[in-house]
Amino acid sequence: MQTAIFRRALLASTPLIALGLAWTATPAMAQAPGADDENIVVTGRRISQSSEAIGEDKVSNVVAVTREALLSAPSGISGLKMLEQLPGFNVQTDGALGLYEFGNSVQVRAFNLDQIGFVVDGIPTGRSDAFGGSPVFRYVDNENLGVVEAAIGAGDVSLPSYSTLGPVVQYNSITPQDGMGLFVSQSFGDFNMKRTFIRASTGQVGPFRAYVSRTKLDNDLWRGPGSVDREHWEGQIHANLGGDSWARFKFVSNNFFDYDSPTITRNQYNCVNVDAAGRCGRDYAYIGIVPNTTVVPGFGNFAPLTTAPNIYYSNPNYAQVYNLAINVRKDKLYGATFHAGIAEGVWAESTLYWEDKGGYGVSPDTYGNSLTRYNGQVAVGLPVTAPKGIQFGRSGVGGDRYGITSKLHWEMGVNTVEAGLWAEVDKYHRTQARYNTVDGAPDGAPLLDELVYLRRDYRSKRDTLQVFLKDTLKLADEQLVLDFGFKGLMLDYLYNGYRDFDDYYRVVGGVAQPGWGVSRNTAQYRDMFLPMAGVLYKFDGRTQMFASYAENMALPKGMDDIYSVIRPGGALVPQPAPERSQNMEIGIRTNQGQLYASLAGFYTKFKNRIQSITTILPGSGGAATETFFQNVGRVRSYGVEFSGTYKPSFLNGLAYSNLNVTYNNAKFKDDIAAAAPILIAGKYIPDSAKWIVSGGVTVEPASWLVANISGKYTSKRYSSFTNLRPNPGDPTGAQISSAIPGFTVFSAYVDIGDGLSFGPIKGVKARFNIDNLFDKDTLSYISSSVTGDGFFRPLSPRTFQFTISGEI
Repeated sequence: MQTAIFRRALLASTPLIALGLAWTATPAMAQAPGADDENIVVTGRRISQSSEAIGEDKVSNVVAVTREALLSAPSGISGLKMLEQLPGFNVQTDGALGLYEFGNSVQVRAFNLDQIGFVVDGIPTGRSDAFGGSPVFRYVDNENLGVVEAAIGAGDVSLPSYSTLGPVVQYNSITPQDGMGLFVSQSFGDFNMKRTFIRASTGQVGPFRAYVSRTKLDNDLWRGPGSVDREHWEGQIHANLGGDSWARFKFVSNNFFDYDSPTITRNQYNCVNVDAAGRCGRDYAYIGIVPNTTVVPGFGNFAPLTTAPNIYYSNPNYAQVYNLAINVRKDKLYGATFHAGIAEGVWAESTLYWEDKGGYGVSPDTYGNSLTRYNGQVAVGLPVTAPKGIQFGRSGVGGDRYGITSKLHWEMGVNTVEAGLWAEVDKYHRTQARYNTVDGAPDGAPLLDELVYLRRDYRSKRDTLQVFLKDTLKLADEQLVLDFGFKGLMLDYLYNGYRDFDDYYRVVGGVAQPGWGVSRNTAQYRDMFLPMAGVLYKFDGRTQMFASYAENMALPKGMDDIYSVIRPGGALVPQPAPERSQNMEIGIRTNQGQLYASLAGFYTKFKNRIQSITTILPGSGGAATETFFQNVGRVRSYGVEFSGTYKPSFLNGLAYSNLNVTYNNAKFKDDIAAAAPILIAGKYIPDSAKWIVSGGVTVEPASWLVANISGKYTSKRYSSFTNLRPNPGDPTGAQISSAIPGFTVFSAYVDIGDGLSFGPIKGVKARFNIDNLFDKDTLSYISSSVTGDGFFRPLSPRTFQFTISGEI
């Protein structure tokens, strides 16, 4: 496997590391506020680094969330929800902060969350799935970010990712400040939200600058019982090695615990069905207290099953209790980056990183379903115990990821050449089993020594090697810039273990027999020429035209789930084809005295799209879901993206506004082959909005006051691949549109005391944030289905937050 390749890559990079090489981010890419404002044209306390915001001097459409915008957002907002401020991004999250890990969806052009690459300070984050992956929101805090930069359709070939089919988002941290100091931010909000952020900075001590920060957040779920608890640590040391050389050492620790909230059906949202407490609509939720009676008015019967009258908690309705739906994650990330200024215009960089991840999720399992599985497994001699009632379903996740990135940058007259490599090993262990609880009660402590049945126990491994070469040619006194490059990608995948129930036991002719046992499956993907080309033409110092073309290959997403399927006769799943994309775009950007703006048109197509499909987990009583993946063929997408900020001079600095507009037409090109083909060709991709329009107005009526109101419109989206669902009022089986209506949601904030000082305390500021200002009640998040209807999460209600901050 490619671990040997990783060793050779590490050895090849050792001389570079010894010289002090580093990856991609020089200090200028991750600045503290006000570090470089010479390119600002439109000015204001909520406008900074306009050149970054519109991707100035880039050959593709690159947009950014600047530091000032990050610090205006609600305290504790997730790293994904930040992206909803950018054109092209359709972001739906659960709650005002977007912290619920299984309630996030992102659509960009033809791509979704798992087909976007994420990089934090030069370190790739790997897969974005909450089970076994490394979602970016576990590794960043707003207060420590300098800029979030997104290449919407064609990320640079030098950026490390085996997931991206085009888009790459980079999160660049601030560098430690020059002076010693302590920054403190305290937030309070609805649903008992409390968040404390503290960052201590050493200032310059000899060649070193450093900071360490801690975040503690506690928040009740906005829908139903339960809470979200997050403790997050970040540390960074920056060392001046002399001349243009430097080193950076980074550490992140993220401990996360939350209770689940259920996805709901359209009928539950429309109050055709209610939950155990009689709630429906956006209030539909799990049960907060275990019923101690046999009947709950308005919902149904909690009496024991007639087939199990002596098992008090045998009724499947007990699977709706909230405390059997939790997620626990403990993740750590370490990185060491070295930068060597070798000569004028020549430098090299390298980053070593290691990620350690672990945790588990819990979902309930009903007595009836557990009994069936227990009977089969005890019959073949597995060490299992009879179920006592409702089950504690534990899914363990763990593993580690380590890698190296290296890059050499060489300016030679009008040419700039860059070359480098990335090598990574990603190991993952997944378990899935069910256990008794004390007395079989939903609120009973888990009895992890009473195993009721087994489902999965496997290990997977991903070995990656990426190399790249890029040449940037600047002609006509740098008025014309040509970019040519390619990357080569080698991916090896290994799966080893128990895939599903049939590997433990099988039922043949109604009799349980030993299962297929441990299986081993592999996959290899190679493409050593994935090209990218771009052109940039500067009309003058303010206006540019750009165009780019890029090809990408990605490891099929959901490989673990794909290879967990057991084919007839115990056969292994054949190697799926890799996802491949082609991205084309052309655009113009300008940076004027009162306006900066960018307009891009794009055409994207890719084949072998692996689509995630969510279904109700058998035995969970509707309280849990699972996801599988299927190749749905080709997809194409085309549209336009506009982003602009305008500050008219006639208002004398009183107000300015911004506007983002996205038009995206994304459709399937092939039907799904089956005994009865599923007709999706020409249908819109589920959860993809054709129109997204967002904008806002910011006013600065006084030196101590900044206020903003913003709105975002998301057009209708479909919940199924066929774009159809059954008509509940038509007994003939006729179908109607599966779309959910478009909606507009507004938010606002007010900053008071910008820059005030009280004795030794400086930079005192109070901020008020309101999400969903007009309390819009609608469905927002979609878990799509192939046919029929999907599952949904409602938009969270109006949410208020107050933050006060200052530094010493």
